[in-house]
Amino acid sequence: MSAHTNNIEPNGTLRPQVIAWACAALVAGMVGMAYAAVPLYQIFCQVTGYGGTTNQADAAPGLILDRDMTVRFDANVSRDLPWAFQPAHGPITLKVGETGLAFYRAVNNTDETIVGTATFNVTPAQAGYYFSKIECFCFTEQTLKPGQTVDMPVTFFIDPEIADDPDLDSVKTITLSYTFFPKKEPAGS
Repeated sequence: MSAHTNNIEPNGTLRPQVIAWACAALVAGMVGMAYAAVPLYQIFCQVTGYGGTTNQADAAPGLILDRDMTVRFDANVSRDLPWAFQPAHGPITLKVGETGLAFYRAVNNTDETIVGTATFNVTPAQAGYYFSKIECFCFTEQTLKPGQTVDMPVTFFIDPEIADDPDLDSVKTITLSYTFFPKKEPAGS
């Protein structure tokens, strides 16, 4: 076998074309991993509750414990989105396992229609695993016409399994926080 066919120079080093192709493949792989990192991280957080990510449920569990929890509501808006966004009311105190209903209010302060989407998290972060939403406006596009005000509901409960987590015995307050961002138009739109 000649040195030419196995991509090795006569002095024992790799041919420059092989090195260039290997570098290009490495860069392409890194770019692919960068694009996959966000959805993979989101899936990881939803499964584990890591980073204050909540769970999604179809209904409350039916078991209500004699443990009060206060849920506070926080609202933020990206500086690129000219909306006013805030909780429509103050904190809610409910029993663990009891269904709660809260509203957030968004106002489009411009003279043009704008589409936004909201992300969320829960603090303390380790409580996110036990905070379950039945209905939520997060990750869905919200279209507000000029000057329009909309109240968006969040139906939720705190899973009774929180009582089995000794690390959360002292937690009495959970904060549900949303941040709205403008919907980015796909390239070429």
